[in-house]
Amino acid sequence: MLDRRVRRTVSVLALALAAGLAPAAQAAQPRESAPVTEYEPAESLEGNFLAAYIAGAARDTAAAATFYREAVKADPRNAELLERAFISMLADGSLPDAFRAAERLTSRDGANGLANLALGVRQIKASQWSAARQNFARSGRGAAADLTATLLTAWAFAGAGDGKKALETVGRLRGERYYNTFRDYHAGLIASVVGDQAEAERRLKAAYEADKNTLRVVDAYARQQAASGRTDVAIQAYTDFESLMPRHPIVRDALDKLKAGKPLGRLITTAQEGAGEVLYGLGSAGSTQGDELPAVIYLRLALYLAPEHGLARLTLADILDRMKQTEKANEAYAQIPASSPLKLNADIQIGLNLEQMGKGDEALAHLDAVMKAHPDDIDVVTALGNVQRSRKKYAEAAETYTKAINLIGDRPVQNYWTTFYFRGTAYERAKQWPKAEADLKKALELVPASQPAARAQVLNYLGYSWVDQKMNIEEAFKLLKQAADASPRDGMIVDSLGWAYYRLGRWDDAVRELEKAVELKPGDPTINDHLGDAYWRAGRRLEGKFQWQHAKDLNPEPEDLAQINEKLKNGLPDIEKPTATAENPPAPVAAPHNPENPELPKGAPQPSEPPGAADKKTGG
Repeated sequence: MLDRRVRRTVSVLALALAAGLAPAAQAAQPRESAPVTEYEPAESLEGNFLAAYIAGAARDTAAAATFYREAVKADPRNAELLERAFISMLADGSLPDAFRAAERLTSRDGANGLANLALGVRQIKASQWSAARQNFARSGRGAAADLTATLLTAWAFAGAGDGKKALETVGRLRGERYYNTFRDYHAGLIASVVGDQAEAERRLKAAYEADKNTLRVVDAYARQQAASGRTDVAIQAYTDFESLMPRHPIVRDALDKLKAGKPLGRLITTAQEGAGEVLYGLGSAGSTQGDELPAVIYLRLALYLAPEHGLARLTLADILDRMKQTEKANEAYAQIPASSPLKLNADIQIGLNLEQMGKGDEALAHLDAVMKAHPDDIDVVTALGNVQRSRKKYAEAAETYTKAINLIGDRPVQNYWTTFYFRGTAYERAKQWPKAEADLKKALELVPASQPAARAQVLNYLGYSWVDQKMNIEEAFKLLKQAADASPRDGMIVDSLGWAYYRLGRWDDAVRELEKAVELKPGDPTINDHLGDAYWRAGRRLEGKFQWQHAKDLNPEPEDLAQINEKLKNGLPDIEKPTATAENPPAPVAAPHNPENPELPKGAPQPSEPPGAADKKTGG
């Protein structure tokens, strides 16, 4: 039967991201012409519109842009079609086409906010500061529009050399704490660009004191302090952040340079980069709040102005991953400069994505090459182990994880609990249970209490493994009960608890929990199969056969299918009624499990690092 121990492995790393390593970002120029696509336009306006609409609903920005572009050709006077095409082209990164569409939109509707914003961004790129400010003044009303227009206008004044007016403009932002932090952060960056270093220090310090958990704020403040000769203050700021978000590549790189006596340079050096920083912050904030399309648009515009902005590229790639545009995400990862501290983590994510795309051999070759170039990097080695495990190369994966664990050295071992967990799962799949058990116990010891959902996954794997092997049943039950209490809506964990009841011979309790599990995850063949077993043992044999048939229809693994067919034909073998104790009857015999390989987990988190509250999930 399909084993939730390994199938839930993908969740563990996702739940541990806040304690893990942030992966890389990329920097690259946007497309300079309409993208070449494989989409064949429809023969009618209606066909292209419907195709575009469906593509948009599926969040396929390339297809949506292609079909809306064709629809506009058939009905060029249709303002709604033009606006939809404009938005799709922005989201897909076809910025020259988007700018032309924006010109047409504003000629018909001078108050179109997004079109005016896009044209203002193009004018900043061309150093047309006054024209940019005029467009920003027409870019709409509302909290988000006012924030965006005010900050971009301030940067346009800075670009024109009017630092006083720029800071006055930023000063108009008042209200929530997030606005105040954003205001001081950009005021400090503006002051630095226009040469007012005293004001830059004052404003960046204010932003830092208000929010020490946001990477961009910490990075800007520490760089300013280092440039002013206060290297010790800069090192302390980075070190404090490191304690909150260990192993971030940007922080590690900065600390290495400072300790080696090397300069860091300013975070923002031009008004154009500063405007790009505004758009990055807004896009990154939107990405953490689920506003994916607006976030992508902001990030496309940010990269148009600041093509070397690595974290903007990272956030865009992360969103593309979430939108199931894995190939485009890899294109973004691949464009990060080799000199960036984020490059290595981008390479790791490329390998993991290749595996998710079904290109396992390419993934292994890619990560093997990266590991050879960086043999002492734990994250690279762990990522290779993840792909090997996903490819069912369990013994090799365990060996690779051992290399990673041997590299921990004097680093805080609790930061690497997932590596012990993954090695444990690989050993378990390789039928080396004593080693697996030791690693799973070690992971359980190390997983932070601040990550209860991740802890629940480790409890589940260890507890289910014991149950499946009919050992330590009472202790396994306690672990699974803790896991289910921590994650009561996780169908796999609830199923594990139900299966523990089954092993204990508590058929009614097993039925109750397994019915909950099926409600939470109705399409899982293993859970349905378990419920069939429990029904049969509880004397509800017609329901048991119905559930087995349902499990069979859900495309189980071949080994599982054979066992289900056998049960449909002959039922479960009779057993003697368990001799009950007060709480824990002895375990009956049940059909063994034949677990499948886990899905590939992401090897690193996808941080969002705007200067504001939206960053808190990764601390960056």
